[in-house]
Amino acid sequence: MELRHLRYFIAVAELRSVRAASEQLHVTQPAISRQIQDLEDAIGAALFERTPRGLKLTAAGTAYLDEARDILTRVDAANRLARRIADGVHGQLRIGFVENAAWIGIVSQAFSTFQQTAPDVALELTPMNTPEQFDAIAAGQLDGGFCYRLGTLPQGITGVPVLEQNVVLAVPQGWPLGCKDAVLASELAGKPFIAFPRRIYPAYYDRLLSACAERGLTLDIRQEASTETAILSLVSAGMGAAIVNAANRHRPPARVRFVELRDLSVPLPLEFCFLSAHTNAALNRFIAQLQ
Repeated sequence: MELRHLRYFIAVAELRSVRAASEQLHVTQPAISRQIQDLEDAIGAALFERTPRGLKLTAAGTAYLDEARDILTRVDAANRLARRIADGVHGQLRIGFVENAAWIGIVSQAFSTFQQTAPDVALELTPMNTPEQFDAIAAGQLDGGFCYRLGTLPQGITGVPVLEQNVVLAVPQGWPLGCKDAVLASELAGKPFIAFPRRIYPAYYDRLLSACAERGLTLDIRQEASTETAILSLVSAGMGAAIVNAANRHRPPARVRFVELRDLSVPLPLEFCFLSAHTNAALNRFIAQLQ
């Protein structure tokens, strides 16, 4: 049984005439009659009564007409859905992001614009640090993510550059350093610092400490916290200073002052990363919009 059997049957049932169905479908009458007969043979029941006044649906034919219409309606709906998914305007997109990256205008605008242009794509957004995102993308748990790239990307993952951030000094409001616009690394010697554990992002940790060492600064790390939000809360409490992503300027915590580092730089390239061999059309649409 094929879909054309159902279409021919519905046309004949609604028009009550093989001739009229032939004219509507642009198919010869013998071909339609043969398909109807094949359908009845496959079902094992007569769908029409042949009367002097034309064709009349049997009780089985009446019941079958409702089901046949429903089948074609669902097939048409499935076809439309498949086309929308193939066009990237329907489906699901799971995206990770480093929390402070979402405070940058281009990232939040990317999410907002995509929701407006593809409202039937369900966006699932998950805050994760960069190494966690790489693992989740490789495992198929994320379709993509906004990551700070330091060094080469993991095998099989591609990145689209978004922007480049740098670091900034965060100090408690009451510190004298908070009154300055910029400081030298040498002015930070002996000050208590708060940092994240190396295991969180070894490449970034090593790059930061190496940049400090190049300026003759060894950070006196007194406290550790796993996120910059937690780090800044400790800075706000007066526990110490911290060198953090400059993106935090877009969401300054209370009792924290940001000060430029005059001679210390750790470039942080933000990229949107994803599997090179992905097959998600909605992801292609998101990437094209981002580019």
